[in-house]
Amino acid sequence: MERSMNLEKITLGTCYYPEHWPEGMWEEDLRRMLENGIEVVRVAEFAWSKIEPREGEFTYEFFDRFLETAERIGMKVIFCTPSATPPAWLTNRYPEVLNARQDGVLYRHGCRRHYNYNSPKYQELVKRIVEKSAAHYAAHPAIIGWQIDNELNCEVNEFYSESDTAAFRVFLQEKYGTLDRLNEAWGTVFWNQTYTEWEEIYVPRPTPSNSTNPHEVLDYMRFISDSACRFAGMQSDILKKYVKPGDFITTNGLFGNLDNHRMTEESLDFITYDSYPNFAYCLDSYEADDKSMRDRKWSRNLAEARAISPNFGIMEQQSGANGWNSRMEAPTPKPGQMTLWTMQSIAHGADYVSYFRWRTCTMGTEIYWHGILDYSGRDNRRLFELKEIHEKTGRLSCVAGSRYQAKVGLVRDYDNLWDSVLDAWHGRVERESGKGLFEACQRKHTPFDFCYLDHMEAEELSKYQVLFYPHATMLTQQMTDKLTAYVEQGGCLVLGCRTGYKDETGKCVMSKLPGLLAPLTGTDIPEYTFVSPADGTVYADWDGTQIEAAVFNDLLAPLTEDAKVEARFSSSYYAGTPALISRKQGKGRVYYFGGAFSEHTAEVFLEKLGVAEPYADTVVLPEGCELAVREGEQTYLFVLNYLDECAAVELKKECVDLFTGEKVSGSVELRPFEAKVLTVGK
Repeated sequence: MERSMNLEKITLGTCYYPEHWPEGMWEEDLRRMLENGIEVVRVAEFAWSKIEPREGEFTYEFFDRFLETAERIGMKVIFCTPSATPPAWLTNRYPEVLNARQDGVLYRHGCRRHYNYNSPKYQELVKRIVEKSAAHYAAHPAIIGWQIDNELNCEVNEFYSESDTAAFRVFLQEKYGTLDRLNEAWGTVFWNQTYTEWEEIYVPRPTPSNSTNPHEVLDYMRFISDSACRFAGMQSDILKKYVKPGDFITTNGLFGNLDNHRMTEESLDFITYDSYPNFAYCLDSYEADDKSMRDRKWSRNLAEARAISPNFGIMEQQSGANGWNSRMEAPTPKPGQMTLWTMQSIAHGADYVSYFRWRTCTMGTEIYWHGILDYSGRDNRRLFELKEIHEKTGRLSCVAGSRYQAKVGLVRDYDNLWDSVLDAWHGRVERESGKGLFEACQRKHTPFDFCYLDHMEAEELSKYQVLFYPHATMLTQQMTDKLTAYVEQGGCLVLGCRTGYKDETGKCVMSKLPGLLAPLTGTDIPEYTFVSPADGTVYADWDGTQIEAAVFNDLLAPLTEDAKVEARFSSSYYAGTPALISRKQGKGRVYYFGGAFSEHTAEVFLEKLGVAEPYADTVVLPEGCELAVREGEQTYLFVLNYLDECAAVELKKECVDLFTGEKVSGSVELRPFEAKVLTVGK
């Protein structure tokens, strides 16, 4: 079922922490927010002690007073469950709720997200605080929605407490039923790892070389995701008993070892994302390469959010410099960047944008994570920019509810994503192709969607003209059937090296590669190799065009008479060997490429398959600008200039600038960091 926001207009909000400020400041702050376009505040995600200051003692007056103030002046509120930061009385009295490092050392009180999902005691106490909070506050007219926890799996996404080991055993018993089946799935005969009692199984523990059975670790990642989904579901089930009709349930962030699609399908109305493009300018990780995507890379994360909820929300949008007292030092966003990043989020499907945060905190770890206002609270440049953003979004009401448009899909699935984290061979090609395909689509102004094969049916894939599935390392019959149906219905499927060599347990198959996809691709892989660093770059010749076959090479051979060799390796000892084979199946065609997709190689594929720059008949942009397209009553073109200099855009058709209402065509100049939203009549 599709989960999306349902807003009549683009709405702005902010994160507010009434517990950080004297009550005498609340009304003034909320009024200033409204004056500058903020209509919603998020509260209480770290405020457990304001509701339960001591075990079993519940006091509601603090947030009662805040909600009364919000209602009186017309501010809407998103209320949070506070499970991301258990209070000191809880962790001191019940240390079993704490998460642990892999070596067993507990994470102690003093930061955040120091708990584990599987502690029975923590589940008991979380159920109680959620039940008490929802029963008391949910009916309040100022509240419009609820956020569960805060950034599930952020900070750490591995859990090694005793409660996790106990829960892992239950998870495995439910999955496999018997130890014989588990031993077979995990290949425990290797290195004498066979289990004879369930009590012999633990979550991964330190080993020599820190190498643990990969099939166990893959199941462990699935277990972490299952634990987080169950934890969210536990809270959602309670909230559903109390929320008013029309109020929503969500949570924020997209983090590792978590099936965000499943969590949303089971527990949420839609997902919200926390977008911090200023990470691209952190002092300790800045990429000096002129070709770096920098803040533009956050469009990739926004595409992830859109894959879950076609219309989503931003719960935390960058507004000021980011940084803790211990790490993540970054400069203040330049004039225009706050607007640019807001429009970046809206361009990709966000109908709600909430800034982190209203006031910069004067205490604690995040004293350098700046919000809209600095410490003094005086009017500043970012506040003026917020007011301008509000004026612009007021002209975008027609955009709300419209959907992002893409004819190119980048296929993924959670098992392969997790496998690429634990398997260095898989991870190396996945990183190359993920970066290459994203950057090629960006520079060729080719809108794309992420398509999660484990959460989509074949008919949903049919709207994409071309699908890239760069490295379907783990392959099942169900996945194969979906891909085959897509091609037979007229789709164009592009596969890369290392396809089909593992089953769903992560074990290597003994069939000829590419395994289950051999019949569809008409391809055999008699030999394969990493590209040797001694050989430099390996190229393939595709009708006179040289493309890089990056990282790893499958040396191909036609398997069927209708398999067509499209390109051959032109360097290394296997020069002349087929590098790209295509085959027609039904109404469509499949391509198998024996390499990973560097940016240039991906660009060539986009061009040769006829999907590069699909809006070139309307708008021509320089590489430094992004094009995103939303479709509703009209076609909305978002043109985003990420450059610290002016950019020239050529409009080949007459458009309307939604910010000015003027008709525009021909050469249009975008100022540094400027964004334009243009309509093209149907």
